[in-house]
Amino acid sequence: MKANVGGIDRVARIVVGLGLISLVFVGPQTPWGWVGVVPLVTGLFKFCPAYTLLGIRTCKSCCGGECKTDTPKA
Repeated sequence: MKANVGGIDRVARIVVGLGLISLVFVGPQTPWGWVGVVPLVTGLFKFCPAYTLLGIRTCKSCCGGECKTDTPKA
């Protein structure tokens, strides 16, 4: 499973996921907030199955899709 979700996309998914999950506990307290688990999990694992099907990759790196933000570029 190669990473296909990049930095900004990943942060946005985590923030949106946490925001939607918070709707279960505060606000309208609707169970629809659990939909936020999907963007949260895809953001945490840096992998989106829908991106694979559509051929999209927001992870820009020279490693064939493996995001290595800790490694300096040569």
